Amino acid sequence: MFEDALIQQLAAELQQSRQTRTQVEHFSKRHPGMTVEDGYRIGRAWVDLQKACGRKVIGHKIGLTSRAMQISSQIEEPDYGTLLDDMLYVAKADEVLEIPVKSFIAPRVEVELAFVLKAPLAGPNVTVEDVLAATEYITPAIEIIDARIEQFDRHTKAMRKVYDTISDNAANAGIVIGAGDPAFKADPRATNRPWCGAILRQNGAVEETGLAAGVQGDPAIGIAWLANKLAPWGERLEAGEIVLAGSFTRPVAAQAGDRFEADYGPLGCLKFSFV
Repeated sequence: MFEDALIQQLAAELQQSRQTRTQVEHFSKRHPGMTVEDGYRIGRAWVDLQKACGRKVIGHKIGLTSRAMQISSQIEEPDYGTLLDDMLYVAKADEVLEIPVKSFIAPRVEVELAFVLKAPLAGPNVTVEDVLAATEYITPAIEIIDARIEQFDRHTKAMRKVYDTISDNAANAGIVIGAGDPAFKADPRATNRPWCGAILRQNGAVEETGLAAGVQGDPAIGIAWLANKLAPWGERLEAGEIVLAGSFTRPVAAQAGDRFEADYGPLGCLKFSFV
């Protein structure tokens, strides 16, 4: 387990990376004894730095929810990170939201569903039924992922380990949700969650399609999992928070000038571009 001083040092490196848009080398390579718990401690220390700068926690994200991604990352469960107020982008219905690319290093977009809570969820025994009872509505959501820690080592080209991704706030950098269309607020029980689908277009071309069943069979399962994973840390999901349930498409790289449409059919369409 890392000493507290090292945790703070690595969190400060992530902070500097975000500010300068310059990636840092793998923590796991520089500190071979790194563990999953060390990764979460670094991530929490980084969040504390953001809160000290005036940022507010608005929710959480769940990542690595597909079995294929877990196998490739050599883990047996998802990971998670924290959503902050300066990560939130709101796409108004029938308008194209402009997102400044300068806010990111190497942005990629993923198609997801988000659960907006009306009541807290505290583990360790939260069930899917508890999640549905605590959810005000589910809504289309785009996660913008980024990498403050380089994806491939600059010397060996080896891919970063899951400990690095976890420490890097589970790669989260932004979230896009919709406003102004009643379709954006879907009833969590009446909606057939596994069959919620989306078509992601980039500059007019279909880049990805997917169903929410790709997220552990039902995205609500991940919300229960997260509430239970937070319990040993003395944390819980709070009323009013947004929880990203996990991607059901591959990440699509974005650059300045790219325009995206995420069409969720009866749940509405999110339109945004990077400028």
